[in-house]
Amino acid sequence: MNASQLIKHATFILLGAFASLVQAGVIYPIDQASILAGSKFDIKVEFNSVVNQGDVLIDLNGSPINKVIRSKPEFIANENGKGSSILFRDVQITKPGKYEIKARTPQEQLQVSWEVYASGPRRVKNVILFVGDGMTIANRTTARVLSKGITEGKYQGRLAFDDMPSTAMIGTSGSDSLITDSANSMSAYTTGHKTAVNAMGVYVSRATDNLSHPKVETIAELIKRNTKMAVGIVSDAELQDATPAAVVAHTRRRADKQYIADQLKASDAEVILGGGSAYFYPQSVKGSKRKDEKNLVDSFKADGYQLAFTKQELLAASQSKSTKKLFGVFHPDNMDGSLDRLYLKKNTVEQYPDQPDLTEMTQSAIDVLSRNPNGFFLMVEAALIDKFNHPLDWERAAFDTIMLSNAVQIAKDFAKTHPDTLIIVTPDHTHSGSISGVVHDDKPGPLREKVGVYAAAGYPNYPKADIKGYPNQIDVSKRIAFFYGNYPDHYETMHPKLDGTFVPAIKDASGQYVANPKYIQLQEDAIHVGGNLPLKQEVGVHTADDAVLNAMGPGSEKFKGFMDNTEVFKVMVQSLGLGAK
Repeated sequence: MNASQLIKHATFILLGAFASLVQAGVIYPIDQASILAGSKFDIKVEFNSVVNQGDVLIDLNGSPINKVIRSKPEFIANENGKGSSILFRDVQITKPGKYEIKARTPQEQLQVSWEVYASGPRRVKNVILFVGDGMTIANRTTARVLSKGITEGKYQGRLAFDDMPSTAMIGTSGSDSLITDSANSMSAYTTGHKTAVNAMGVYVSRATDNLSHPKVETIAELIKRNTKMAVGIVSDAELQDATPAAVVAHTRRRADKQYIADQLKASDAEVILGGGSAYFYPQSVKGSKRKDEKNLVDSFKADGYQLAFTKQELLAASQSKSTKKLFGVFHPDNMDGSLDRLYLKKNTVEQYPDQPDLTEMTQSAIDVLSRNPNGFFLMVEAALIDKFNHPLDWERAAFDTIMLSNAVQIAKDFAKTHPDTLIIVTPDHTHSGSISGVVHDDKPGPLREKVGVYAAAGYPNYPKADIKGYPNQIDVSKRIAFFYGNYPDHYETMHPKLDGTFVPAIKDASGQYVANPKYIQLQEDAIHVGGNLPLKQEVGVHTADDAVLNAMGPGSEKFKGFMDNTEVFKVMVQSLGLGAK
């Protein structure tokens, strides 16, 4: 290669490198999207330059798009200074098959492929989706040890979802990151589409308004548009939190909790139960977190919902056969976990002593929804498993995993007399915890030497669980040694936190998170553990580990092997026959 050729070659490489730095145009839904036939979704094409609308050519399977879909396009000449965009709202494709969309201008050519799939006939009357938020394998194992006991290597019982006939490993990554959050992971379950961290019910485009991104229809919207089925949403978190919100909402930011509260009201779901009352009351009411004077509680009442604010009111309302719609909120924020409510009476239990259990909310929801002769879809979230895994509080997470098992048993009992019910139990994502041994208080030496591993582990000595599956003591002399794989700086005490949820790290004067000195003051031999997360992280984070899904009932046989989280939606809508025939 001569000098002239070398210069040309180097120039070509530099130009190519520069071009790779330029943001490419994009089409939503993204490449490889799977779309339910007849569902509604938005198509958005974002070009990387400003173009004339007349210069834009968009084909769908070789035909001009306006010949294939009825939606009229909205042309944005220069969206946020980043180039021209075209948006088609509420598109429907009713014929199953492979679809290829191409968008061209004199400067650019974009292309994606989609699979549009049909549902076939309806196979089930009811679907109950349980989400153990953030539940990892170790949460299940600890819950089984505590609730069932283990003798000479054999468990003395199983969790309610352990013996379900179908099991699958679920991949949870989103469109933008290997690591998901609850918004986009739950959105995959409820829409069948991938999205980005903090988003639900939308593809994340370059729009600046959180509510203007291209939308995809949720399973609750499909049900309400196409059937006379009932819909229920239950969570022990704020009802505006990511998982329950993703059943109905469309926003780029899961923090849009006032908007999400409005969407819950607009959804016409027959049963809505959980925390987060602060977003349902007008700002003039003490404790409200709204920025306006809307009173959604009054609106629910005016629309014929029975209201419940305590466990007693919930049970009375649900047991009345005249109740067809039920709205209950039992805490201004997240509800308290079972370990605190039932035994320790810490966190906010003394302030809110009449909170129902997840089991009571599940039973109440099923009682009300099953009065609809057309069937129902119910989502039940055990949210606090995740809320306790984040601050490395495994005992509280284990107790709420036991509570989830008890709630699942209620659904299984319902399915005994209603076999046309599909029950699914799954995390939306995972955490990093594992059981490494057993802590023995009577072992000599410093705290770390008290951890028995392999043969030295033996077994813990938790008391036999009560009829609900809970041991009445957790600070025993031989305890599970449970350690998380990602964490901020903290003090490891190897004891349950009896005075309230663990707070591993606090912010120092420089704004970084350091080990909370409270725990070295409470326990002199607590071990300082240097964090392996960035110093801006105050708690543990989610992991990309596969989630383990269990299922039973008609359609559950489709859950097997490794599956993408969007396929959970596909199984549910195909079982319910929600797609175009």
